[in-house]
Amino acid sequence: MLMIPPLLAISQAPPSPALSFKFVPQRDPSAEQSEREREKRRLRATLAADVPLAQKMESDTTVRRIKAFGTQNYVAQENDGSRDRCGNNGYSDDPKRKPEVSLYLLREGLAASLVSVFILVLWGLVHFSLQQLVIGKPTGDFNAVRARRHLEQITSVGPRPVGSPENEVLTVGYLLEQIEKIRVETAAGPHQLTVDVQRPTGTFSIDFLGGFTSFYDRVTNIAVRLEPKSGTHHLMLANCHFDTVANSPGASDDAVSCAVMLEVLHSLANQSTPFHHGVVFLFNGAEENILQASHGFITQHPWAKQVRAFINLEAAGVGGKEVVFQTGPENPWLVQAYVHAAKHPFASVVGQEVFQSGIIPSDTDFRIYRDFGNIPGIDLAFIENGFIYHTKYDTADRILTDSIQRAGDNILAVLRYLVMSEKLADSSEYRHGNMVFFDLLGVVVVAYPARVGTILNYMVATATFLYLAKKASLPGNGGGRYVRDLACATGVAVLSWFVTLLSVLIVALIVTLLGRSMFWYTHFYASICLYGTASTGKMILIHTLAKNLYFGGVRLVELGDLFFDVSLFLWCCSLVWLTQQGLCSAYVPMLMVAFPLATKLLLAKEFKHRGASVKYSVLYLFGLALPYVHFMFLIWVVFEIFTPIMGRSGTEIPPEVVLASLVTLATIFLSSFFLHFIYLVRSTKWILAGLGSVFVVMFLLMSCGLLFPYSGDPDSPRPKRVFLQHTTRTFHNLQGQVESRDSGLWINSFDFTGMQHVTPHIPEINESVRTHCREDRPFCGYPWFLPVKFLSKKNWYLPAPEVSPSSPVEFSLMSKEETSWGTVKMTFSVKGPSHMSLYLMPHRGASLSTWSFGDGTPQFDLSGEYFIFYSHGLDAPTWTFWFEIQPPRDPDPSGPEGMISVAISGHYFFGQNQRTAQLEEILRRFPTWAFPSSWVSTYDMYRY
Repeated sequence: MLMIPPLLAISQAPPSPALSFKFVPQRDPSAEQSEREREKRRLRATLAADVPLAQKMESDTTVRRIKAFGTQNYVAQENDGSRDRCGNNGYSDDPKRKPEVSLYLLREGLAASLVSVFILVLWGLVHFSLQQLVIGKPTGDFNAVRARRHLEQITSVGPRPVGSPENEVLTVGYLLEQIEKIRVETAAGPHQLTVDVQRPTGTFSIDFLGGFTSFYDRVTNIAVRLEPKSGTHHLMLANCHFDTVANSPGASDDAVSCAVMLEVLHSLANQSTPFHHGVVFLFNGAEENILQASHGFITQHPWAKQVRAFINLEAAGVGGKEVVFQTGPENPWLVQAYVHAAKHPFASVVGQEVFQSGIIPSDTDFRIYRDFGNIPGIDLAFIENGFIYHTKYDTADRILTDSIQRAGDNILAVLRYLVMSEKLADSSEYRHGNMVFFDLLGVVVVAYPARVGTILNYMVATATFLYLAKKASLPGNGGGRYVRDLACATGVAVLSWFVTLLSVLIVALIVTLLGRSMFWYTHFYASICLYGTASTGKMILIHTLAKNLYFGGVRLVELGDLFFDVSLFLWCCSLVWLTQQGLCSAYVPMLMVAFPLATKLLLAKEFKHRGASVKYSVLYLFGLALPYVHFMFLIWVVFEIFTPIMGRSGTEIPPEVVLASLVTLATIFLSSFFLHFIYLVRSTKWILAGLGSVFVVMFLLMSCGLLFPYSGDPDSPRPKRVFLQHTTRTFHNLQGQVESRDSGLWINSFDFTGMQHVTPHIPEINESVRTHCREDRPFCGYPWFLPVKFLSKKNWYLPAPEVSPSSPVEFSLMSKEETSWGTVKMTFSVKGPSHMSLYLMPHRGASLSTWSFGDGTPQFDLSGEYFIFYSHGLDAPTWTFWFEIQPPRDPDPSGPEGMISVAISGHYFFGQNQRTAQLEEILRRFPTWAFPSSWVSTYDMYRY
């Protein structure tokens, strides 16, 4: 419990000038009134003997008799804390003896300043550690300058979607050229280098966004095998991808990883000591198409059977530190290898469990190797500055050379360690169990087996409950007084959480209704000034009211100590629950229990004899520093990831609710071991006034629209993401005739604000051209590139001339036959661009029984429809597929005609077909703070 040195200590020692007050027994009201008056007169007489002391006390306090917390009455001055002689917080070992209590006054300014400085210093320490990309001088094994040249060369060709010449020819050619130079340079060494260009075809289904099926044809993989010349049977895999989404140069996602891998390959190939095992460097060319190329390698390449473990290099941001955010499954030896070998460790098992929970709508090649290859691995990613991830701003100049050096040092060191490890040869022998791992400010990684963590967690929980049980068993707590007090205080704390969260969510709702959503997108700390002050002020207000109304206005160390126990108890409950769930993240509440408890026990003697001295306060803060600084790092990671995600999470998730909830939860967690200050300060009126003032000012700034969400600043862009497709739609009836046809610019906002900020710049895009979902058409009748219609329901459709791509989609029904088991089998052929989306919508009563995709079991998405994503590389043949449908027994006369609606959409992401005159004209009118990603598409629907 944090105690601030009192302004005034009234000692129990000899007589005057020190003062001593004792508990007095209960009396009848008239006698008690007379006693109160006599006490006041005696106190005034005593104070008169010491004028300075009297002046100080009379200026700060009013002496009166108040009802004690619990069941005892005592005489006290209206101070904010107390300490009894026995150091037992007012609970005497002798129930018949009333303890003597000395009371202290804490100034709210000093208390608020001390806590604020503590939080700010630790927050600054976290940011300082994040800026230290490379600790110490580089060893020279990894050349970041040469890696940067690779990065600049790869990104110089521009966006590299699958199937484009930039991806399939130019980038592949550059990579093969550099690999050949390394092979020639190292030919005389102890290792041999083999290159294989793979162009696999395959299909699979995953439960991404509800359900997702992928089909790929002749996508590109460049696999480089580095091994001792004597050969090897065991391989380590290192993976990156060089393809990009449309309209982004993809420097961080993922060209920088491929540049790092080229240089790591160069360094390892030049090693003079032969490895025990080999390494496969996979430069895959189709990751952005939902992980297709990695699936092609791990399920079809002959080298895949020898791979024992992998490292995957990814990005969800631009630059900064690359963090290990998931490992496994199981195989704790891989984490131990990273901990032992990494030069600049940065890892968190919390990130692993959050990512794998599905909260973040994303995935990496890690999933493919884990699920389809059944091999363990390490997933690393850059996470900083996700605002420009997948945008035109993701350029090579935004990635610091130190970031490249850091990633290269780590990957090289870990691979070098693993290819010499005996465990790689038979990793199945070491696969059992998970690991708890986390770094401390990027300096050192703590890692231990999950089973050890379980034992440690229960030991800490047991120590906490013994500590609380000992306090409850003191003789002065007859009748379960302490237990009742603890239960009541816990109720107050939990109630304050719910009321605070509800109040802040009401503020978030008001912000949303005012049309000011995402005002914090460019000004992050504005959200702290609004939601942070609201949550902090609300919690302080609730506890102040509890102190003055429920607890009768008592300001004693006893209350502060009690609320320390409440925080300890609640953290301990979360520790036990997370441990029982088998989550490695339980180490977080373990730290938040172990260090405060140990600090409390170690300082008990100091507190007993000197109370809240300066020494005690400093040592208490020091004891909280480690768990708090780590917890603040985790908070930074949460905001670093989720704040940019709100700019691409669709129109249906209210960002104010998400961010307000995150800020409130962070406030609740951070305030846990400082709640008792509210019960120790004389008053909280100035703190509440200050918080209220900040809140009002920020609310007015937000309401007036002075905090614009987006920024086109080249140094720190915060763009609004918009998808524009110039599309032509054709709808056919059951007889194959064209039922209707239209063309337009289909516009999707990828954040909650819709087009409200764009309309003043482009008046044609307004609410009058809002379009709505047609439930009788597959995927609402629009050419969705990914199955995310449930995330972006606000769409605009601006009429425009028809599009005429040079390679239009050719779709035909090849055969239709009834099977002996009562289904109808349909076979189709499709020829079109490198990216196509197939949508299947069985009508009411009908159902798909099997198809030619994945494992043969149809997998629908969250909307109940079927989405198949198709892509191909160069020179792909006609796409042929089939499915079987069970006809409805009782067709719905009010629904669409036939058994099923089938739609096919073509997406033209590159080349001369990507743009039209209408697209170019409207793109020029978008403001500089917007990033409109645009292409041409077609949509054709058929009924069968």
